Amino acid sequence: MVEGDIHITFLNIKVGINLNLEQYQGLIFDMDGTLVDSMPSHLEAWRVTCEYYGYPFDQDYMNSLGGVPTQQTVVLLNEKFQLSHDPKTVALKKRHFWNQMTIVPALIPVTHDIFQANLGHKPIGIGTGAERQHALELLSHHHLLDKLDALVTATDVKQGKPHPETFLTVAQTMGVEPSSCLVFEDTQIGYQAAKAAGMDCVLVKDGQIVR
Repeated sequence: MVEGDIHITFLNIKVGINLNLEQYQGLIFDMDGTLVDSMPSHLEAWRVTCEYYGYPFDQDYMNSLGGVPTQQTVVLLNEKFQLSHDPKTVALKKRHFWNQMTIVPALIPVTHDIFQANLGHKPIGIGTGAERQHALELLSHHHLLDKLDALVTATDVKQGKPHPETFLTVAQTMGVEPSSCLVFEDTQIGYQAAKAAGMDCVLVKDGQIVR
């Protein structure tokens, strides 16, 4: 094995975890909070949206819903607070608030390094709970869109995370068996979706691999 190959199959993560990628044929990344540090701006947009519609804002609860499609998040908020706002209307308002922000989310170095190290060596896909237009804009901004073998968004599936449809569709598009895929996620909901799809999953928290 030449030196260059070592960096592709074994990556020494900053927290000291030796991540062996050799056994996997395909890599799948969540987007928000995993590959792109967009969660703070999304949480702020949700804070303003909750205030606008009268939902009590609980940052920890909203953070736990990372990866859940926006309209489904509204359904959960309606159930939790016994309100009946139209999910599509609230989702559009939240998107409006997010678009008004001047923050451009940065890439997360540790996952971006893994992404870059495996380009051309393994199929790479993204499975995100974001709407397709948002994903296209953000990934294009960071010059990642044309490097992907698959992109599956909330717009493309009937059932979002924690249902496995998102990740199964990514694997199918890449032409890789689910059991041969490794998923990178930042939420328990995403982790559950990956495991339900029969995939191994590592979690990213505060910009670091935690397991």
